[in-house]
Amino acid sequence: MHPVLHEALSRSPVMPVLVIPEISMAAPLAEALASGGLTVFEITLRTDCALDAMVVMKETVPDALIGAGTVTNADRMREAKDAGADFVVSPGTTDALWASSVEHQLPILPGFSTASEAMALMDRGSRCGKFFPAEASGGVNYLKSLAGPLPDFLVCPTGGIKAETASHYLACPNVVCVGGSWIAPTDLLVAGDYAEIEARARHAASL
Repeated sequence: MHPVLHEALSRSPVMPVLVIPEISMAAPLAEALASGGLTVFEITLRTDCALDAMVVMKETVPDALIGAGTVTNADRMREAKDAGADFVVSPGTTDALWASSVEHQLPILPGFSTASEAMALMDRGSRCGKFFPAEASGGVNYLKSLAGPLPDFLVCPTGGIKAETASHYLACPNVVCVGGSWIAPTDLLVAGDYAEIEARARHAASL
């Protein structure tokens, strides 16, 4: 596994999955998450300011590892590289996306949702994958079943996981960390409630 990706997945039990509506939210959000003990961020490329937000959050928390999320094609990969992403996260994996990761020398946490897709990633040399959408694809029971035949394939489940269910996923032998959008949801960002975001980050870091 690429050392940057290994560090990103092992630094904390929860990787916050962030949708940032306004660039003004990036710096205080980074500060709140870091104060709560989380310094690995997945910033989804679903808003117009997402790439700029990555730059601001890296400047605000220099030791943070920034992942560009929702990277689905070569153009998004290039944009993430240009914005200084440390790694990228995909909801699924294609040959073109994998080739782009190699071309840009940007480590990828590749998406999968079935055993066949996990095995295909292993054939490519990947030791880990993002299980997405986790809850809709079978959740904890599916991952426990997957750990039997594929014990060496590490997983970061994302999608539908909540504060009260994260520990169930983390108890699975093949889960290295979970992705969580509950830490900094849009309503808290719009309200400017960074104290609550910090509190949620602190709880997540302690799981």
